Amino acid sequence: MSQWYLSYDGKQEGPMDQSQAVARIQANPDGFAWREGLAEWLPVSQVGELSRPTTPGVAPPPPTTRASHEIDYKIMGAEMQFVEVELDPGESAVAEAGAMMYKDSSVVMETVFGDASRSGGGGGFMDKLLGAGKRLLTGESLFMTVFTHNGHGKAHVAFGAPYPGNIIPVTLTNVDGCLICQKDSFLCAAKGVSIGIHFQRKILTGLFGGEGFIMQKLEGDGLVFLHAGGTVVERELKDGEILHVDTGCLVALEKNVQFEIEQAGNIKTALFGGEGLFFATLHGPGRVWLQSLPFSRLAGRMLQAAPQRGGRKGEGSILGGLGGLLGGDND
Repeated sequence: MSQWYLSYDGKQEGPMDQSQAVARIQANPDGFAWREGLAEWLPVSQVGELSRPTTPGVAPPPPTTRASHEIDYKIMGAEMQFVEVELDPGESAVAEAGAMMYKDSSVVMETVFGDASRSGGGGGFMDKLLGAGKRLLTGESLFMTVFTHNGHGKAHVAFGAPYPGNIIPVTLTNVDGCLICQKDSFLCAAKGVSIGIHFQRKILTGLFGGEGFIMQKLEGDGLVFLHAGGTVVERELKDGEILHVDTGCLVALEKNVQFEIEQAGNIKTALFGGEGLFFATLHGPGRVWLQSLPFSRLAGRMLQAAPQRGGRKGEGSILGGLGGLLGGDND
């Protein structure tokens, strides 16, 4: 067995065996080590034998560092919510362009190309181009905005929902590091979360699933915030449990939930039932998040009520159009 000698501040210690040397270095790593066979004294950080476990067959523990920044948050409001993110010095959050509501002056904005998942801003041009291409396929902007706290103490930045509804916070470590969501539901996240794409493998699901072939895939170990219309409900599906959902009401699902499309009853029901031709079939186990008011449904009702489509401004009153005329609303 090798006999080790350690040196701290010019004072030599030893000889000692490897386990004794490792214990001494753990108490004070700022020294030098030497044993027979080494040409000179080396800093202990450069001696691999003294930095590895000495118990045979025992692997070192896995690293516990997080890839994503750890952020705190508060969700404000009821029907028109926004999320306020609290940042420590050096921490960052990423968001879609135009999502910011307000920020402290010490929070610096930077527009980046791609999905901004590189915690250190690294990655070559091809990596950034691939990330931007993924976002383009989901119908999002090629750019994202990174908000970084460059001051001291705590700082805050807030992100607002684009239409009435609720904000859903999800910690990705609680969903096995991956969440599948509809392509316009992502609001913001801790920096380090990867925002990619998820292709529907089945042709029928892609064509008639309400969201097309492509949905967003959020991966990592940080917090993400989704936005959904109306009231949000979270359902835990058991193994083998099946849930039928309107395709537009599906917000997000865990990666192990199977998503398929079925025809909504017979031809008469499909054509005249008012629920569309298809609905989504979700197979457990896993969690799913549903919304009561998809934006497509809200936009459709607003379009029907528009004057250009025959809608009337006074149709909520008993007199209808006549009431609007008598009230001077005749433009």
